[in-house]
Amino acid sequence: MNRPRRTPPRWVRYTLSALALLVPCVVFGVTTATANLSLGPHEARYEVSTDSLVVVDLGPLGTLEIDSPLPAGLGARITVEEIPADLTAFDQATTIAALTQDLQGYLQFFGGPQDTIEQVTRSLVADAARRTGLAVLVVAAAGTGLYFLLGGSRRRELGDVLAPRTWEITAGVVVVTLVFGALSASAEEPAATDSRPASAVFAGTPLEGARITGRLAGVVDTYGGMLMNAYKDNEAFYARANTALGVAWDERDVLEEAATAQREAEEQAARDAATEPPADGEPGADGEATGEAAGADGEAADPAGAAPSGSEGDQATDGTGDAGARRGATPTGGPTESPTPTPEDELVSMLVVSDLHCNIGMTPLIRTAAERSGASIVLNAGDTTMNGTSVEQFCVNSFTSAVPDGATMVVADGNHDSVETSAQERKRGVKILDGDVIEVDGVRILGDRDALETRIGSGSKAARPETPAEQAERLAQTACDAKDGIDLLLVHSPRAGNEALETGCVPLQVSGHTHRRSGPEQFGLGIRYVNASTAGAESGEPTVGPLKGVAEMTVLRFDPVLHEFVDWQLVQVFPDGSAQVSARETFPVPVPEEVLDEGAEGTEEPDGTGAGEGTDSTGGADVPDDAGMTDGAPAATIADDSAKEE
Repeated sequence: MNRPRRTPPRWVRYTLSALALLVPCVVFGVTTATANLSLGPHEARYEVSTDSLVVVDLGPLGTLEIDSPLPAGLGARITVEEIPADLTAFDQATTIAALTQDLQGYLQFFGGPQDTIEQVTRSLVADAARRTGLAVLVVAAAGTGLYFLLGGSRRRELGDVLAPRTWEITAGVVVVTLVFGALSASAEEPAATDSRPASAVFAGTPLEGARITGRLAGVVDTYGGMLMNAYKDNEAFYARANTALGVAWDERDVLEEAATAQREAEEQAARDAATEPPADGEPGADGEATGEAAGADGEAADPAGAAPSGSEGDQATDGTGDAGARRGATPTGGPTESPTPTPEDELVSMLVVSDLHCNIGMTPLIRTAAERSGASIVLNAGDTTMNGTSVEQFCVNSFTSAVPDGATMVVADGNHDSVETSAQERKRGVKILDGDVIEVDGVRILGDRDALETRIGSGSKAARPETPAEQAERLAQTACDAKDGIDLLLVHSPRAGNEALETGCVPLQVSGHTHRRSGPEQFGLGIRYVNASTAGAESGEPTVGPLKGVAEMTVLRFDPVLHEFVDWQLVQVFPDGSAQVSARETFPVPVPEEVLDEGAEGTEEPDGTGAGEGTDSTGGADVPDDAGMTDGAPAATIADDSAKEE
């Protein structure tokens, strides 16, 4: 005789019913999740599978397979959508020749696959959540409709029959759902190939253990060694350079500590001398003779290192005076008390980078420079990518990962970037300059993306319905209209800020574009600084691989109370892997307009740029700043003259 089934409590039945409905929705969301992103230089479609493999399908070339790191038997199928079918008609040499132009993208992918993996993971999780939510809504709507269609009496009859079997029904639904999901997600997958030997080419790389099928196996075996050697050389170079940068910063810290200790000792000695009573026979309390003696040697009477009386104008002219003496000085026009300068350890530090051109090998060095300088702001003067395409998302991800926790990256996108690049940066928490004034850590920053877009092989064209000259005029007007003024104009091309500097409404412009450092020096009524390429970009050379030229970053320190820049410091990484951190230099102070009118008459060039305009401060050749200015973009790059700005 069968014992009657025990009906679970109502709350248990409701919980199990919700579980029985939720599990199919989750399985559906996970197993059908997709993402259209990049894989190295290619567009690719990512799909979830359940065979514990990550399979990269290169169409006619074959596949690359590697054991999946995902739990619960989950894997992924990656279909590269840009491999043409006619490659099957070529031999291996022709095949690799057809893909040679993508070498830079492959090397960058191998150099930082974790950025792509993180991006893909986030996209798949987001898509799975959306699909799960949609499935839940569909099931809920269907359940609600069925509830009303059945009517009260029929619902009670079904409840009496199904309620005692709640456990069995729930278990059955879960098992069937999991089995069906596993089978459907892997229906089109090839059989597991664990028995196929792993390619030795990828040993010691993030793709170690990968198995290759089809024509791709021959291509990789034949040419993959060269690619992997280039990858390993690239990794070794930047690891060595990053170590050298750390050592250089340690050496600079030691020198600064020694200089600080010496300065404090001299100041203390001066204070002691000032308070020491005069010896017998020397002048009395009026101190006139003492003052004459002090004037003779120029030291004891000026323990703080301030300039002698009357030299303040000269100090402002060449900008080489002591920053501490200039900061907080009382204006000569009246007795107004000046604010107290910000203490050294509370100054706002900013790290300037520019023209990165997807050289993600510099990512760890940017992070090192940002951390060692204490930068709370990373100023990116643009040209983060080469062509502003969606597949260059991994470049954006890599560079933004270099920003220390709590710091902010502010970017003025360049002519090699795009609206797509800006959207990618915005998703990563970057502050995008788009013609308005923003404030970050007390620094009021104005900037905009470049008015032109340059694409490799197709030259430059307008990126928006205004010319570069119109953009420069608009930025100048915005700066002058700013209620609280601005502290910094950040643009990509120097000429975009020339008009603003000439108005006197911009105290400092920071830019890039030329790949050559210039300044800081006076332009118009402000100071202009052009940062060299942080990728070490050289004309006619790709940015992939070890540095071809000197990579430069600049540290700026800003007083948020006085709203003025205090000093600047150059950080350089050389093609031999060595590094140098220069001493801080006092930031120049703009010469007032009346002084320019008196002293510079007859020496100014017709265009108002001055004799030294465009000269590389390292002694390089002049760089035109107007219509003839080029961006010096690396030619993988710029193999034709059409990429020059018109």
